[in-house]
Amino acid sequence: MKKTLLFSSVCLIFAISCKKEEKSKMTNEIQPPVAKIEPTILEKHGHQRTDNYFWLNDRENQEVIDYLNAENEYYQQMTAHTKELQEDLFKEMKGRIKEDDSSVPYFYNGYWYITRFETGKDYPIHTRRKGSMDAPEEIMFDCNQMAEGQSYFHLAGVNVSPDNKLAAFAVDNVSRRIYTIQVKNLETGEILADKIEGVSGGSSWANDNKTLFYAGKDAQTLRQDKIYKHKLGTSQTDDVMVFHEKDDTFNTFVYKEKSKKYLIIGSSSTMTTEYQILEANNPEGKFKVFQPRTRGLEYGIDYYNGKFYIVTNKDKATNFKLMTTPENATSKDNWTDLIPHRDDVLLEGIDIFKDYLVVSERDNNKGLNLIRIKPWNGQEYYLPFESETYTAYTTTNIDFDTEKLRYGYQSMKTPASTIEFDMKTKDKKVLKEQEVLGGKFDKNNYVEERVWATASDGTKVPISMVYRKGIKKDGKNPLLLYAYGSYGASMDPYFSTTRLSLLDRGFIYAIAHIRGGEDLGRPWYEDGKLLKKKNTFTDFIDCSKFVIDQKYTSNKHLYAMGGSAGGLLMGAVINMAPELYNGIIAGVPFVDVVTTMLDDSIPLTTGEYDEWGNPNEKKYYDYMLSYSPYDNVKAQDYPNMYVSTGLHDSQVQYWEPAKWVAKLRVMKTDNNLLFLDTNMDAGHGGASGRFEALKEVAKEYAFLLDLEGIKK
Repeated sequence: MKKTLLFSSVCLIFAISCKKEEKSKMTNEIQPPVAKIEPTILEKHGHQRTDNYFWLNDRENQEVIDYLNAENEYYQQMTAHTKELQEDLFKEMKGRIKEDDSSVPYFYNGYWYITRFETGKDYPIHTRRKGSMDAPEEIMFDCNQMAEGQSYFHLAGVNVSPDNKLAAFAVDNVSRRIYTIQVKNLETGEILADKIEGVSGGSSWANDNKTLFYAGKDAQTLRQDKIYKHKLGTSQTDDVMVFHEKDDTFNTFVYKEKSKKYLIIGSSSTMTTEYQILEANNPEGKFKVFQPRTRGLEYGIDYYNGKFYIVTNKDKATNFKLMTTPENATSKDNWTDLIPHRDDVLLEGIDIFKDYLVVSERDNNKGLNLIRIKPWNGQEYYLPFESETYTAYTTTNIDFDTEKLRYGYQSMKTPASTIEFDMKTKDKKVLKEQEVLGGKFDKNNYVEERVWATASDGTKVPISMVYRKGIKKDGKNPLLLYAYGSYGASMDPYFSTTRLSLLDRGFIYAIAHIRGGEDLGRPWYEDGKLLKKKNTFTDFIDCSKFVIDQKYTSNKHLYAMGGSAGGLLMGAVINMAPELYNGIIAGVPFVDVVTTMLDDSIPLTTGEYDEWGNPNEKKYYDYMLSYSPYDNVKAQDYPNMYVSTGLHDSQVQYWEPAKWVAKLRVMKTDNNLLFLDTNMDAGHGGASGRFEALKEVAKEYAFLLDLEGIKK
């Protein structure tokens, strides 16, 4: 058996499997590292669990790093024959991207703002032009220069002062979403001495151009728990804490609303929100609570012309409604209905203009976006969308005094467009359509469908799919089924240039709009969380059975993919119905549910009790334990699997997928592929830079294509 130097150096830590009867499908020589077993007894509610790989929960332990490196080495060796395919896929996907691209300019406070890319460069360049697009370009931030020498770089929270002279910005060089805020003088290019470290990326200026509000983070849990006020020219140690969110199930944040009159501090948990307001002209004043938090009351606020507009679930408005209140009487007793609650329409958000109210809605029967134009004086109407599956959404609409609405539109075969719509004349102009380079793309070569699977409890679950014309429903097509299904996040059908690399090789791509998202309204979310979480998993399994029964594919050619909470989905369904899938891609998967949710010292735990349940209560502990992927790994055959993670992930700690893979290696009874690929420099979002990210996609696609025997 071949051994690399790396394997030899860590042989004291791992036992190298020598089971000749379980040789790899691809080679009879390369064997995976097997993590050492070091039992840890975990007890709760009088129940004991044995975690053989709890020791992996320490990124400072060299043994842990050695194990992750050994898994990476194994993955590299086992996929060496796909390196050329990966490179071809990367070049192909990169070749479709317009490298010298730029965003649609938007006008704000006297300047046109544009973000652009240059050929061959990974990162954006943030620019502006004063008064006119013909004015000289000012480069605010060239992220390519800022990222030099960094293995990871992310710029966030660019925020220009009201007098247009300064810009606050935040940088993360580790990928744990811990930022350092600094301030740049846009007239001289100087970076001021002010440095605010260990915080979230966002900040907001008061109208005096010298006071900056920002959210601090707890050093251990990374919860945004405090709001501070910083005066330019002073030390961070002198910053004044203006609010402390002591409830560890809430996060807090600060922003300035669209009219620029008010600074707003928000506090939010899964089920409850609270806001505080302060006039931006009075940074030394005290924030006033808008409406005190009430368990189960969710609301969001916008201000215009003496009134606050409130999107809320008040009075059991499950799908939310729109209310208003005078700015000097903000408690809920003063709120009055403007758009009442509707059982069949989810109110997702609003955009306020001088003469119009624009309402973003979702049809709960079809699961599709609606944009409603409501003049303050006049007849309301909806924008017309005719496709059976699409995504439409309002975009950057900063100006109050305009009749022009900007919105985006795309579908699974239609590239994304930014459209300017005249709300008075109803004329529209496409400002930009995503270009697909390479000369081969024609949307008419593809078919998109919206089909409905029947879940085990009779619920109809929509599936959006796209494929090349000419595909036959003979059960022989490879099909990649994607889903997320948590936090009320809707997975709307969208266009992807990278996806073309699968479609053009015969794959069908499908999105299962399962419960746990908000795809069919708020009840769709409520039916896939807490003690109903298993609906998310059974919906996905039933969608999988549907595409097999309808001969789109078969279990020999069906693949599933999900990341983060979607990785939890992957882990659950392969424990429950592994026979349905030939392969699984699980990105940064949340798979050690019980242990993580019992550990309130790690990021996200306490703030998510209303999503998953609090396992300190026995009923939630028992329910979580019944589906937690790590706890339910058993001796059975599993599909081929590619699992990815990042060492510095702040959302799902790397040890969850590492422990999961280690346990699967020992328990599974098949000789299918099982890979753990850890990015030792990145976190939850993967590699930074638009082209580095494509390399990660190329790995995933090469994994799928190799299983299908597609070599080019």
